[in-house]
Amino acid sequence: MLRLTALCKRRGFIFPSSEIYGGLAGFWDYGPLGVELKNNLKRYWWQTMVYQRDDIVGLDASIIMNPQVWQASGHLEAFTDPLVECKVCHQRFRADQKMLQECHQKEHSEKVTWTEPKAFNLMTEVFLGVTEPKQKAYLRGEITQGVFVNFNNVISSTRVKIPFGIAQIGKAFRNEITPGNFTFRSREFEQMELEYFLEPDSQKAKNTFDYWKKERLAWYLSLGLKKEKLRFRKHEKNEKAHYAREAEDLEYYSPFGWKELEGIHDRGDWDLSRHKLTYKDEQGKEYTPFVIEASGGVDRALLFFLIDAYTETKKRVILKLHPYLAPVKIAVFPLLANKAALVTLAKKIYQDLKNKYVCAWDDRGNIGKRYYAQDEIGTPWCLTVDFQSLEDKTVTVRDRDTTRQERVKISQLKNYFEKKLII
Repeated sequence: MLRLTALCKRRGFIFPSSEIYGGLAGFWDYGPLGVELKNNLKRYWWQTMVYQRDDIVGLDASIIMNPQVWQASGHLEAFTDPLVECKVCHQRFRADQKMLQECHQKEHSEKVTWTEPKAFNLMTEVFLGVTEPKQKAYLRGEITQGVFVNFNNVISSTRVKIPFGIAQIGKAFRNEITPGNFTFRSREFEQMELEYFLEPDSQKAKNTFDYWKKERLAWYLSLGLKKEKLRFRKHEKNEKAHYAREAEDLEYYSPFGWKELEGIHDRGDWDLSRHKLTYKDEQGKEYTPFVIEASGGVDRALLFFLIDAYTETKKRVILKLHPYLAPVKIAVFPLLANKAALVTLAKKIYQDLKNKYVCAWDDRGNIGKRYYAQDEIGTPWCLTVDFQSLEDKTVTVRDRDTTRQERVKISQLKNYFEKKLII
């Protein structure tokens, strides 16, 4: 993790937020490469969840909503973590994170005693208005409620009929007691969620729950996550969220243990009934639908893809990201920077490919160092224009993972890369 986090900062994937002022725990900025990786991840999720399906539509709800939303949803009452406080220095920790508490005890020479666990609400307060008293509201603790409060709006403005889903990607905020493990547990993060509505039938709910488990696992596998590092874990009764009838986590085996990547939840009719929302079918039957949720973290997924891709050999560091996710798809090099003919042809190819793909240009140093620099940021292919290119209009294309090289006609480059990028 130390080497990965150092790479992320050095190469422009992820920076500590407001670092010049000492940073702020639980907040991160995505650099030039990080934002491309993040956008690729979100783009593919939206493509598979919305564009490729007829039963799902999209939504983008506001971050701040009427506080009554959170009262009705139960978040002001039940959206909590257990908190304990060190009586020596008054630092606070989650009561269920025993390892962190043990590490903290070693920092004190005297014996540490802890307060009794108490519930700590994770909602982040904000105050609106220009005069006192200002109106208290909340930054959303999950993006889900924006879907539910727009349930009637979506039905009345589209042709969707149950069963159907509403997909959303957006920022959420939680007043985490102990953010940590790089971007895994943050106070500001991004979610990609599906809320799938169906008849209030327990067997249909179970079938839909199982269906989305398979779909979401297959999605991560299609982008290259190692199957042996993924598993489903069923929630125990005492750890289910207040809205969940059933819940399972798709977990990834990280350097800090098995951790949640995405949650599949049977929310039953909890949310719509709390908001007093119903659905009337074509036969005139009115009921409160059940909801199956697939909720994943964009930041967590990105972190696990980076961990999974990070590879060290004796000579080089390689990010073996799936080509679709890779921030830069193709790097273009002239073999020598002081040969005008090579540079001119290479620039022409670079500008042409850049119209379709995110490309990098590099003419510094020797060709080996340029290859290794692109390996480190996950660029799948490096294209070199050499003296043979001037004669037969072919270039050398080098594969990141195998280092194999092949000659490809310049006129065939777009077709060549298009086939390579098919998932």
